Amino acid sequence: MAQRVTLRKRNPYNTTSNRRRVVKTPGGKLVYHHIKKLATAPKCGDCGIALPGVIALRPRQYATVSKTKKTVRRAYGGSRCGDCVKQRILRAFLVEEAKIVKKVIKSQQKPGRK
Repeated sequence: MAQRVTLRKRNPYNTTSNRRRVVKTPGGKLVYHHIKKLATAPKCGDCGIALPGVIALRPRQYATVSKTKKTVRRAYGGSRCGDCVKQRILRAFLVEEAKIVKKVIKSQQKPGRK
């Protein structure tokens, strides 16, 4: 008959934070090992892909890691991916260009009205 295994924590329910694995010790005893939740990588706020260059950790672990592992040396680094940043810069440039063109067209039309 299989050996009984007792819980090591007080939570008896089968929840995601209380996952367990049965492990055999060198002494031949079966014990539970509690498994930590898997970390997910931070996602881009615009397109939703995992941010390259930023390590995947549980939220509390980011406090113990250096800043270089949490961000990328770029505008919006650690928040948006490179492609989305490129799109934002291009969009801002085109909007500014459109404003300038609008102003030039307006100034050209003023003398013609008289």
